[in-house]
Amino acid sequence: MYRVKSIRIDILTLLGLVVGISAILYGQYLDGGHLSTLINGPAGLIVMGGTIGAVMVQTPLQVFLRALVLSRWVLLPPTFNINDSIETIIAWSKIARRDGLLGLDNIDDENMDDFTQKGLRLLVDGNETSRIREVLELEINSRERIELASARVFESMGGYSPTIGIIGAVLGLIQVMGNLTEPDKLGDGIAVAFVATIYGVGAANLIFLPIANKLKTYIHQHAHHHELIMEGLSSIAEGEHPRVIESKLLSYAY
Repeated sequence: MYRVKSIRIDILTLLGLVVGISAILYGQYLDGGHLSTLINGPAGLIVMGGTIGAVMVQTPLQVFLRALVLSRWVLLPPTFNINDSIETIIAWSKIARRDGLLGLDNIDDENMDDFTQKGLRLLVDGNETSRIREVLELEINSRERIELASARVFESMGGYSPTIGIIGAVLGLIQVMGNLTEPDKLGDGIAVAFVATIYGVGAANLIFLPIANKLKTYIHQHAHHHELIMEGLSSIAEGEHPRVIESKLLSYAY
């Protein structure tokens, strides 16, 4: 109901990164490898720089910038208090039933998000239920489409990074082939070749694709919350009894 706030750190995201990366590094150690062999600056530059560059070419500026803003949700997820929203709508329905829709005109909307403010204004202005639904559904679909486009930026990164890793591997092998007569230089080329592939596949499956999917989850929750508000305001416009509205809205709880 009220402004979406990101105030709690998502411990599961941090734990997942620690578990995933630690498992790979520890497995490398148990297999007799040295962790230092997985640290390679040129390989990291090739994979990360190439991936970001490819996505920048593909993505419009506004979508790219919005993706950067939404990325904070991965560690600081938005909170949607469904129960508080239901209680607020029920309170509004009681006011409307007692004082009419104009009784809602005095409600303090300072802490509401733009969507709720718009819906409440449509209700107080006496619009038909069909009109309220039409406007709010358009708003929900538009916001969800824009936010999903931003999430797909990270999905694209997950698609590009393994391929860029292969490019890094080929570049490393080219270096190896060019220095066959100088054995002391072969090691660096081989390291770049294989580490770049690891970086590309690892970044896709441990970072980019998980970020995209987590953002999609929060985006769908955001839309779900707005659908609850739309249903509640539409029910008030229909003059339904508060108990009926409450029963209907409880189906949105999760």
